[in-house]
Amino acid sequence: MAVRVCSLIVETPQTIPADGAYHLLRFPYSGESSDAHRMHQPGQPDGVDSEFPDPRSGLIWPAVSGWGELKALVYWDTGDYTEVRDRFVRDPLDIATGADSTCTEDHRATPGGQYRAKSWGIFVGPETPLGVMVRHNGTSPVTVTQAQFKLAILT
Repeated sequence: MAVRVCSLIVETPQTIPADGAYHLLRFPYSGESSDAHRMHQPGQPDGVDSEFPDPRSGLIWPAVSGWGELKALVYWDTGDYTEVRDRFVRDPLDIATGADSTCTEDHRATPGGQYRAKSWGIFVGPETPLGVMVRHNGTSPVTVTQAQFKLAILT
């Protein structure tokens, strides 16, 4: 069995608006802990070029079809929210096969920041990019201070 891995990390703060909508977390094209299979590249498989922090910098394009193990880590700064949410989304920008979310979770706020990790398994394929999206219910923007997004494909 072969395993292909893409492991992304961003420590550049990202502001999540207080609009109740989900927002795609974005990741730089350098400094990744692993992208040997070229699943997170500025030159994307559909021929479009991307540059961090444009929305496409939040995409992982699976290198092959197979069983995908997704993982995410999101560090929320303190804010006036009472709940934060996160989800994995197939085609979050609706550019390939149509947006389809899975593993949506909501978390009640605890004192201080929120530090959330999640994992989920889904079938993936090269024609459908993946992303991790977040939202909060506060009345002011909130900063995500660190995020990680990982895909391991078993074939």
